[in-house]
Amino acid sequence: MHRSAPLLLSCLLGLSLTGCATLTGTPDESAGNEEQTSTGSTPASSGDQEIQYADFEPEVLYLLLSGEIAAQRGRYDVTLMNYLKAAKQSRDKGVIERAMRIAQSLNGDNAQRQLASLWLEVDPDNLQAHRVSAIQAVRNNDLPTALSHMEKIMDLGGDADFDSLAAMAGNLPPEQQRELLTLYQQMAERHPGTPELEYSTALLLKVTNQPKRALARLETLLENEPNFQPALILKGDLLYQVGDRREALDHLLVNTRRFPGNRQMGTLYGRMLIGEGELQAAQDEFSRLMQRFPNTPSLRLSHALVALENGQPDLAKQDLTQLIQQGHHTSEANYYLGRIADEENKIEQAIGYYRSVEEGNYYFPALARASALLAEQGELDTALTDIRELRETNPNQAENFWLLEINLLIDQNQQEAALEAATNALESFPGNVRIRYARAMLFDGMGSTTQAEGDLQQIVEEDPENAVALNALGYILTNHRDRLDEARAYIERALALDPENPAILDSMGWVLYLQGQPREALAYLSEAWAAYPDPEVSAHYGEALWSTGARDQARIIWKEGIDADPDHPVLIETIERLTGEQAP
Repeated sequence: MHRSAPLLLSCLLGLSLTGCATLTGTPDESAGNEEQTSTGSTPASSGDQEIQYADFEPEVLYLLLSGEIAAQRGRYDVTLMNYLKAAKQSRDKGVIERAMRIAQSLNGDNAQRQLASLWLEVDPDNLQAHRVSAIQAVRNNDLPTALSHMEKIMDLGGDADFDSLAAMAGNLPPEQQRELLTLYQQMAERHPGTPELEYSTALLLKVTNQPKRALARLETLLENEPNFQPALILKGDLLYQVGDRREALDHLLVNTRRFPGNRQMGTLYGRMLIGEGELQAAQDEFSRLMQRFPNTPSLRLSHALVALENGQPDLAKQDLTQLIQQGHHTSEANYYLGRIADEENKIEQAIGYYRSVEEGNYYFPALARASALLAEQGELDTALTDIRELRETNPNQAENFWLLEINLLIDQNQQEAALEAATNALESFPGNVRIRYARAMLFDGMGSTTQAEGDLQQIVEEDPENAVALNALGYILTNHRDRLDEARAYIERALALDPENPAILDSMGWVLYLQGQPREALAYLSEAWAAYPDPEVSAHYGEALWSTGARDQARIIWKEGIDADPDHPVLIETIERLTGEQAP
């Protein structure tokens, strides 16, 4: 915009009211603008192409000039307003197009809608105007209008991006997804045999959880268009989704070799191999992709992580180090280099890598591990000081830093200090569920069950569907034999919300056992033990078995629990109380 103002000013001064050579800016800005409104021309200077001029009224010229001046002063809102007015008054295609570019750069949706409508009045077959109209209709949740503009783009020979809209449908509410699917199916009937429409319809069938219908649609498409690569990728994805995993892998293996340059297909194949535990094959696939696309950092990261899983840390280190040197995925690379050094017991090196993670999802896990390593080195105070300083300088993340401090203190068996930290944190953030839950567990562990119950009750009142808090509250109440019905009610609510959670299954089995229903309890306890062989589950499951006469089986379960944690207090107490023998 800044370069356009002198051009416009010279036009105004030199040509008065006869117009300006182009209002779409400098040559690089106006390239591709094939349609200039013209009511007259001037002879070309020697060697130049003939320049077309539009005739503008003085008011339009004033609006354009003041708009450019406003842009130089940073008042882009005034620029957009003036260009919008000038476009409406002049109905000039060049002015409309430049106004549209300004509106798009400022994310002015309302202005874009007005300009697109005007543009289509002036030039009904303009592809860009139809594209903008389609985008704005989608943003306005007017899917039929959006599809009508896209269909017009297709009729005019342009790329209508049907697949892009279908892919975006995952973010729409279910009723709009179904509406969009109906519209696509209707359009496919009007334009039979159009690959993009058939593919997009199949994609929408996948989005609306109809994978088998989507596969059937793709089969028809691929019979006619066997090399349509997006459909081949989607077929592999759908085969995997419906459970035909071997067929999906075979399909993608064949087609990644047919189309070795299709990075998306190769990446999907590599990720499926990881999902199936075929890690060496996955590593080989990412190695192939990395060699073909050496400038794609995400492939190098994937290759490094699979190599790490395959027990090849040196190869992973090469990739991760190269990513850092190139400035790509630095947080992830530093985190995993930290893990490698950690596992190699290179503590100082590990801490250095962890501390180099500066952002993203790995930031707090890296900081937590660095703090734990410092504490294990006898530098707990240093770790705590670092966390507190970071909390002061990053107030928007203060709650996470409080949790980091609390968990570090708990891990270091500093329960009193952790309780104090949790209480201080709740003074500033009384609504933080994670901090309040941490304090409840601290209270419970220290024998202050009334205070623990109070914190959990507050969480449940504010978040009635918090299955973890409901389960914890119910489990704590099992310590009160006169409140077992109340305990069971909370646990049943938790189980309804999260029926496969082994901790909740254990609680349900335990409360049933305490209510005198050991055989009913065993169904829950055995499932909990199979999913999560924790020593406390071992204690409960073994006790229920013991009470039903299955004492040999109880001893086996207890032994497995003792092998996992020889000093677990609940398990030791259970064994000694029931057997009268010292726990092994």
